[in-house]
Amino acid sequence: MELPVFYAKDIPSAAGSYMMDEPTSKYCIQVLRKVKGDAILLADGRGTRYEAVIADDHRKKCVAEITGYTTMPAPAPRVRIAIAFTKNASRMEWFLEKAVEIGVQGIIPLITLRTEKEKFKAERLENILVSAMLQSRQWYLPVLSEPAPLESLMGKEEKDQRFIAHCLPEQKQHLLDAVQPAKNTLILIGPEGDFAPQEIELALQYGFAPVTLGDTRLRTETAGVVACTLIAAANRK
Repeated sequence: MELPVFYAKDIPSAAGSYMMDEPTSKYCIQVLRKVKGDAILLADGRGTRYEAVIADDHRKKCVAEITGYTTMPAPAPRVRIAIAFTKNASRMEWFLEKAVEIGVQGIIPLITLRTEKEKFKAERLENILVSAMLQSRQWYLPVLSEPAPLESLMGKEEKDQRFIAHCLPEQKQHLLDAVQPAKNTLILIGPEGDFAPQEIELALQYGFAPVTLGDTRLRTETAGVVACTLIAAANRK
């Protein structure tokens, strides 16, 4: 039986013990019914997996004694997606959850000419990332960047392979065929209504390759999940 994993964001390096916060303690003790002496795992989101045993099963401040730790290999290659958030927050929260489960290491909320203005609730979104990381038993928490304008991504990290998925009728390669396995990747996904023509032209000028995700037109969050899935599949060829 797999041991449950709990997030320990602020755990010091080489810690001898760790006190969980109240929500995590309640989940561990009241929901999972763990008791003193039970073995668990802790993840700091930075690649360290801690083996631990519950030393104090207090439902508000559970204490775990660290018995060992392992530095897990970092995910490679690095996959990042810059995606225009929709006004419907629940749809983007769904996307974030699925992207983390698939194995994306970075998400950039993209500001475009047609992006719907919406308050960026960083704490709530990070909680979604943490939950998805734990559920999928990963050890590195993906980086959720601050919202960034499209122009800010131009000319940076040119060693990455870079793609822009758009709907204009021009010559495009399917993403699954375009991805070079084992190479860091950044893909741009536009808002409802697609990127503006001048934005597509700008990306092409900076070396972003135009790609298609298939024959049907997808919602923004669906396009994001499909893109992440295709890149993951290409990296397993």
